[in-house]
Amino acid sequence: MEELKKQECPLCKTKNLTLAEEEKEVPHFGKVYLFSMVCSNCNYKVSDVEAVDVKEPVKITFTVENVKDLNVKVVKSSSASVKLVELRMDMTPGPASIGFISNIEGLITKFEEVLKAQKETAEEDEDKTKAKNLLKKIWKIKCGDIPLKIVIEDPSGNSAILSDKAKVEKLKVK
Repeated sequence: MEELKKQECPLCKTKNLTLAEEEKEVPHFGKVYLFSMVCSNCNYKVSDVEAVDVKEPVKITFTVENVKDLNVKVVKSSSASVKLVELRMDMTPGPASIGFISNIEGLITKFEEVLKAQKETAEEDEDKTKAKNLLKKIWKIKCGDIPLKIVIEDPSGNSAILSDKAKVEKLKVK
């Protein structure tokens, strides 16, 4: 892994930013570059995943049907959007969007953490109840009791769900 330390942080302007780049082989996906920036002063973080090969824009659909599906690997680039259809939740790309390599359970947990924070900070009882109900649904999904359809749309083509069950099609770029 290559690292550049003591770089200027774009947020706090101190020289505490570390830039890192690593090339990795992801099974069934190919070579990728992992990029990250971390500031030890203000905790600013950015990361991304880029495929070495240029790819076509892609739409990937996967349905979690059982506990085993939670172990399926996921590669999400910073340009990808993720939708959890039955939960009516999404993660859209933007300046704070990050790329990552995880599994389906890790992806769902990212949404779960947002809901837990919303439940704790919500001022309206209706919002707290909504978050609580969605958290119950996530628990049932993780137990394999109810299915969950996941849709990843990536104009860069650098995302993947590494399973034969994943439906991959060309993304119609608007």
